[in-house]
Amino acid sequence: MTERKYSWGHHRRFNAYSNYFIRQFGERIQKVSIDAGFTCPNRDGSIGYGGCSYCNNEAFNPSYCRAGIPVSEQVRAGIEFHKTRYRKASKYLAYFQAYSNTYASLEDLKKKYHQALNVPEIVGLVIGTRPDCVDEEKLDYFSKLSEQIYLIIEYGIESCYNETLVRINRGHTFEKSVEAIEETAKRNIRTGAHLIFGLPGETRQQMIDEARIISGLPLNNVKFHQLQIIKGTRMEAEFKTAPSEFNLFTWDEYLEFLIEFLEYLNPEFVVERFTGEAPPALIVGPRWFKKRTDEIMSLFEEKLEELDTWQGKKYIT
Repeated sequence: MTERKYSWGHHRRFNAYSNYFIRQFGERIQKVSIDAGFTCPNRDGSIGYGGCSYCNNEAFNPSYCRAGIPVSEQVRAGIEFHKTRYRKASKYLAYFQAYSNTYASLEDLKKKYHQALNVPEIVGLVIGTRPDCVDEEKLDYFSKLSEQIYLIIEYGIESCYNETLVRINRGHTFEKSVEAIEETAKRNIRTGAHLIFGLPGETRQQMIDEARIISGLPLNNVKFHQLQIIKGTRMEAEFKTAPSEFNLFTWDEYLEFLIEFLEYLNPEFVVERFTGEAPPALIVGPRWFKKRTDEIMSLFEEKLEELDTWQGKKYIT
């Protein structure tokens, strides 16, 4: 194997999430999803209505994760659920996943976060949110909290192109994402970002260029997934009306794309996810992602080995 001198070691060809947690905690860590009943400013009229055109939270909420159930009960149910699947995990992260999980008063946020932290097996928080739903007061609180527990703020960037963000009704600019990420990172808070590949109007080259764009940001973790057209969304209606405007990936195309993208990606970024999964009954369009996650990862790593390539091979600081 060609030598690579990165902090994540030589045994894998990308900076894998599972290995990252073993380095952090010395053991496997599992995330427990939570729906704490938040909404988003592009849903409640603060900046718009309808939410992002691709969004249906039912597509990724597990069965135990439902708004209206107290956070502590969701956490305990989630731990029991995962114990049957991942027997090796004894520590968990509370993943505030659905909608925008900093979109409330700080006092309300504290109550919900601490409900999760009061469960003994919980060793930290993963907080998914939008870049326009944080402010100095909240970030200062997170900074202090991160000195006591593992904490990461995950921002939905979704695209680096403002034209796309307008089209999907995101309600914020890429510049706002950069500002939020930089303000978070300068407080020594772990910072993550999420991108969707295949949004309408974007070329393959534009998406590859996003690797270079985000590599210059002060991020710790990144998540990626292919666009999935979900039933009940505005994007489903757009797809049915004008399918030619959508250039959805086949599995072979996505595999080729991912490898090229990874070559340009900052090698210090921990990669949490390459693909998204949604219940097949909710999907409109290609369904190659019905492959098991471990099968997808195996095929991906085999291709990296075959091509003798790796995360950051073409990265330029």
